[in-house]
Amino acid sequence: MKQLKRIPLILAALLVVPTASLLTQSASAPKSAVADSARTLGAASDTTHQVLINREVFNYDAGGRRDPFASLMNTSELRPLLTELKLVAVAFDPLGHNSVAVLRDLTSKEQYRVRVGQTLGRMRVASIREKEVVFTIEEFGYSRQETLNMVDTTKTRPPQ
Repeated sequence: MKQLKRIPLILAALLVVPTASLLTQSASAPKSAVADSARTLGAASDTTHQVLINREVFNYDAGGRRDPFASLMNTSELRPLLTELKLVAVAFDPLGHNSVAVLRDLTSKEQYRVRVGQTLGRMRVASIREKEVVFTIEEFGYSRQETLNMVDTTKTRPPQ
């Protein structure tokens, strides 16, 4: 029973002793804290503010799957573009079943012979007429029709 009465006294002594040592340390602390802050202010006034930019870097572990950031279309699937094509010749069938158009890619100098329904890049030949070819182009879920006309090189310009 006597030992149980002594436990609160021992606990109180243990709490008072560290508090007293902290008070003595805090009395001497302001001098060193003032010196540290003066050194910090002096150093801060000598240097400029540096901005640190942290970028998020993503590393994709494929693990047998395709990279979701890679394009689904190759450049070969995009080419040729309609603006890069020139209609060179048309073998026109009035019935419309056997018409053939000859196109030339102006950038690669490659030649294409196309029929109705044939696909060329993202374009599908919708129809072939005597001096033009109509393409259906599908982009981003929408389809539109563009016409490529044959340029008549036999005409001369009128004098100006």
